[in-house]
Amino acid sequence: MLITNVRAHQIRIPYDAGVASFRQGASAIAALEIVMVEVSTDAGITGWGDAFAYVSPRTTRTAVEEMIAPQALGLEVPDAAGIPAFMEQIQRNLHLFGRYGITMFAISGLDIALWDIAAKAKGVPLHRLIGTAKRTRIPAYASLLRIGKPELVASECATARRLGYKAIKLHETTAPAVFAARQAIGPDIPLMVDLNCPLDGPGAIAFAHSCRDAAPLFIEEPVWPPEDFATLAEVRSKGGLNVAAGENACTVHQFRQMMLAGAVSHAQPSVIKVGGITEYLKVVALADELGVRLAPHSPYFGPGLLATLQLLSLRDDATFVEMFYMKRAACLWGGRADVDANGDVEVPQGPGIGYEPDRAVMEQYRVS
Repeated sequence: MLITNVRAHQIRIPYDAGVASFRQGASAIAALEIVMVEVSTDAGITGWGDAFAYVSPRTTRTAVEEMIAPQALGLEVPDAAGIPAFMEQIQRNLHLFGRYGITMFAISGLDIALWDIAAKAKGVPLHRLIGTAKRTRIPAYASLLRIGKPELVASECATARRLGYKAIKLHETTAPAVFAARQAIGPDIPLMVDLNCPLDGPGAIAFAHSCRDAAPLFIEEPVWPPEDFATLAEVRSKGGLNVAAGENACTVHQFRQMMLAGAVSHAQPSVIKVGGITEYLKVVALADELGVRLAPHSPYFGPGLLATLQLLSLRDDATFVEMFYMKRAACLWGGRADVDANGDVEVPQGPGIGYEPDRAVMEQYRVS
């Protein structure tokens, strides 16, 4: 079975996050930017991948078209056992472009698509290629976008709880917002706080102390730059709270540096950024070996979400799936990957990642 085509689809689905806003640089993100990687074969099996593209969809799309497609076209599709070696060779071929950022995002998209094909060729869900499923439904936490005002934070948290979410993550940087959330959800609901890398070491330690009585499960990425693992370890040891990080890390090698530095209690590999399923599995194995808990980064709506659900089904440690708390204009999966009234997301049981994307939705929201 040969790879006959590698195509990047840029999809833009608007959303409504209510009182929340999400800003990256000077631009407000008002839509879900998805770059889906479609890998076609001469056997008629198509695989779907996902390359991270929140604020750079055209760049990620170009990386798939100009860097990834020429590396893969015409090659034999590997089986599951052969994917790691196949992807390592592509990483080696492209290493001069860097093993971080856009290059790894594009590599991630190809890797996920190859695993999708391998599972479809066997007629089984992706998780069956890797191990034994221990869960058929994954508990979700509501990943709230940044809001700011404590009273609005409290209101949104209360609403998310009524909708069934079993845990809450904030994207806030003030203690009053954290305490408002805790008061709204009660003492027994897991609460996480993602700062998105704004602080130096002393500032992060001070923030941890200021919100410690709100008992967050962890604070996420408190330090700039995110790869300053020595400072992150200091925040963890002196701040009195668990620390999570990893959504900005690529490949198992960077995670190894992070974990050996003692920087994190929770590792956060992102399957559409880290290098795909192949690198994700290496990170999970390392985390388990070193006693670091898993908290995947997964606020996605494309194939990356389905791949994450498949991977989380292999664990029985109550690991959550992260779901952006918003109303989107459309769904690529016909609503089948949504959070239910009990706060869970069903693990797809179809071949590969589990579902085929809705082509009509893709066409409606395609960016030419």
